[in-house]
Amino acid sequence: MIIEDVKKENNLITSKNHYLKKNNVLSIKINKKIEIIIVPKPVNLNEHQKNVGIKLDENLILKIISRRYLHVLITVINSEKDLENMALRKPDLVFSGVKYFNFNSKIVWLNDYLDLLGIPYIASNRAALDNESNKILAKKIIKKNQIKTADFFIAEPGEYLNKLSIPIDFPLFVKPVSGGDSIGINSKSIVHDFAAFEKKVLDIKLNQNTSSLVETYLSGKEYSVGIFEDSDNHNLKAMPIEISVKANSEGYQILDFNVKKNDTEIVLPVKDSKIFNDLSKLAKDAFTALGGKSFGRIDIKMDHLGVPHFIEANLMPGLQQGYFYRSCVLNLNMNYDDMILSITNTGLTSH
Repeated sequence: MIIEDVKKENNLITSKNHYLKKNNVLSIKINKKIEIIIVPKPVNLNEHQKNVGIKLDENLILKIISRRYLHVLITVINSEKDLENMALRKPDLVFSGVKYFNFNSKIVWLNDYLDLLGIPYIASNRAALDNESNKILAKKIIKKNQIKTADFFIAEPGEYLNKLSIPIDFPLFVKPVSGGDSIGINSKSIVHDFAAFEKKVLDIKLNQNTSSLVETYLSGKEYSVGIFEDSDNHNLKAMPIEISVKANSEGYQILDFNVKKNDTEIVLPVKDSKIFNDLSKLAKDAFTALGGKSFGRIDIKMDHLGVPHFIEANLMPGLQQGYFYRSCVLNLNMNYDDMILSITNTGLTSH
């Protein structure tokens, strides 16, 4: 009789747990203090904030994380005193897309500050972010670790005098040495002769005020690989997606600024197992070489023989409906809430 009662009680508990899971209800929240740190929004909401790596919908993030964790709050950092008060509260995790603060011309990098205090945070540390944001440094690190990437050089207007002085063969791909979102990339980025090369390098200097990164043009397909660090064993999970772009009037498929802005590209799962494995290995190797932690994204392009090459990395990828989220959906069938909770869980254990 006692055994039967125990069985009935276990069945009731199992049914209750199934109901809670099915209806996304957690009976007991985890006793952790999590602060979502943001900076004041600009007057023009479309203005680019250089010190913000990930734009967050902080109210949505708060709602999602609060379902699982007991103490979650949003903190707006307006001053150094606000940052110091956060440090005194010693949260178990800081969930933030802020790179640094500018306090009266004094720059304070958030993740450096948190590392000194031993406070965990999402994403990578400053050293890794520096590796990633400097595209030249990133490619040098990648080459040093014997990971394939296109040959390249840096160019300023007037630096190269003729075709014979160009160190690698045409066709070439010319883009700004810094910046993201494919700003400065357009139909003129693929150059076949010296005149087109000169014109594009000058255009980048005038409009982006930066040097040009000039690479061997890779004519194959384009991919992005989301990376998740497992919160239990810290193994890396790779999530490749193919990015398909309609060919322009010259027959080239270019993932340029307008394509990203208008969201006209098509994102597809990678079904070929060999390509999937090749992309996954390169992405994991690149993420590790750059010092990445928690999560990130590695962009890859094939050459004419179908060999994958590292293009660039994003160790603070967007957490809205961009490539990282779509890599989670297509590879793990993960919804948005689960992605945010996985990032939170990994952040609590990875630093």
